[in-house]
Amino acid sequence: MSFADVHARRQAKEAESYVGSSSKPSSAPLLVDAPPTPLYGALPPLVDVRTSQERGRGLYTKERFKRGGTILSTKPHIYVLSTKNLGQFCSSCVSPAPAGLRRCTQCKNVWYCDAMCQNNDWTLHKKECAAMRRWAEGAPSPDVAIPAEPIRCLGRVLLGRQKRGLGSVWTREIDAMQSHRTSLPPEAAESHTHLAHAVIRYLGLTAPEELVPFGINSAAGIVDLISRFATNSITLTSSSLAPMGVCVSPLVALINHSCEPNAVVVFPRSAKDPANQEPEAQVIAIRDILPGEEIFTSYIDTTLPRSQRQAALSATYNFACQCLLCSRPPESDPREALACPKNCGGACSFPSEEDPLTRCVKCKSAVAPTDAVLDALRVGQEALQKATSLQFSDLAKAQQLTANIIPILTSANALPSSHPLLALTRLHQSLLLATFPPNLTQDALDGLIRASSASVTGLSAALPPGHPARALALAELGKLLAVDEPAPRPTNAGAPAFPPSGPARLRLACETLIRARDELVISFGERNDGGEVGREVCEMVVRVERELAAWGQGIRNVIEDTPGLKKGTK
Repeated sequence: MSFADVHARRQAKEAESYVGSSSKPSSAPLLVDAPPTPLYGALPPLVDVRTSQERGRGLYTKERFKRGGTILSTKPHIYVLSTKNLGQFCSSCVSPAPAGLRRCTQCKNVWYCDAMCQNNDWTLHKKECAAMRRWAEGAPSPDVAIPAEPIRCLGRVLLGRQKRGLGSVWTREIDAMQSHRTSLPPEAAESHTHLAHAVIRYLGLTAPEELVPFGINSAAGIVDLISRFATNSITLTSSSLAPMGVCVSPLVALINHSCEPNAVVVFPRSAKDPANQEPEAQVIAIRDILPGEEIFTSYIDTTLPRSQRQAALSATYNFACQCLLCSRPPESDPREALACPKNCGGACSFPSEEDPLTRCVKCKSAVAPTDAVLDALRVGQEALQKATSLQFSDLAKAQQLTANIIPILTSANALPSSHPLLALTRLHQSLLLATFPPNLTQDALDGLIRASSASVTGLSAALPPGHPARALALAELGKLLAVDEPAPRPTNAGAPAFPPSGPARLRLACETLIRARDELVISFGERNDGGEVGREVCEMVVRVERELAAWGQGIRNVIEDTPGLKKGTK
């Protein structure tokens, strides 16, 4: 039976009359439906939902928000961990339990901190548990015995609709999210169809009418649900932006995109009652936002060049960005620029096949020849794609690719913030960290510090102060500089200029950590003390300062104890 058949039957039933007609007027009182409860009850009083012709609905401020201010906090309607994280984090509060996690004894796939977290999650997991066991029984191999997170997340959305009621505020907020069903390109429609079939199979449904209790009355209804999920879901991250899963928050989904955002969505892990409040998504202002100004976050990686940003937004969100960075890009965008060939401090836009001539915006010196630059950029992009695909299957090959290609782009005068050099540098850093030797060596540590420093340099030019990716990169560099050196290098003319060794390294670590702390307070919220990472960095600053003080005291003691070194001694 098709969805159309089900719909036709329901209409026919509604048309039937089982009460004889009567001319006698009814004496029953007239009942008036109460107005529905307004949506978005978690919206703070200083923020409004407004509609514009260009972008549709969006969130606007009523008063000024200073950078580092928390605009709103909300727990997502639905969230699930990625398969690899199911055994490492609690499926209820999304935290790693210090004393270990407890596994669900039935599906043996999800884990919890304790009985409280399990009870909090049981209303949904009760039916999800049966679905996961059924899926595992029909899986062709152990590798796919657990459904992917989009399937599990959509399953929870449907179960939540059924549990809370189709007229509940929770369900109405889900239904109010933007859908692009009527304008989906063919490839997206096909992927949505496959996902819909997987979700239906996951829930153990066999006939279209079995979706009616979930509020899905037609084929268009299930496609709408998939489209809303694809358009509005966001990555569930750790306090250090590590991807942990996927979540759906209708309130956060109201925020429109800009490639120059004034706010970010983060999970600082700062709730006072983690068992009931986490995971808590917070929208933090990363620059001052004036009254009446629209709040913007970025849906994509804004270190990408304009063409790639536009392609990513069109493919996933079905719109073309019209922010200032896209509609009126700077004369020399640091994401697509070379250093001046005369080293005047200016920059030159990347050449292209159509327009190979490029000049420094400062001194007007021309870049020549440009063939080598175009070749380096093409090879760099190909290497980035190859290394990205190999990073989990062949670490050594991926690391070899990044190590070989980065110098080629550097020799072509590509700026550290330019693409694909910055992306390759960050990937190289993560690969070095993944292959870090268990027995620490000075060469391995210094190599990782140099890669981390290059990432900080690039991100600092591509992203504004207070952006979480930039703040976390600074924190990572500061932590590496604070690691005890296995074999400190002597300070002499033959030693590498960076990183320094001994006390100079400790001083640089302290300065870098303080910079990181200042930016973390912006990106993860002043009231959160920079979130979990900000608090860790504060503790490290105190430890490094103590080490520096101890070193200084040790030097003074040596001077006091060594004849001839005291001031005035002959």
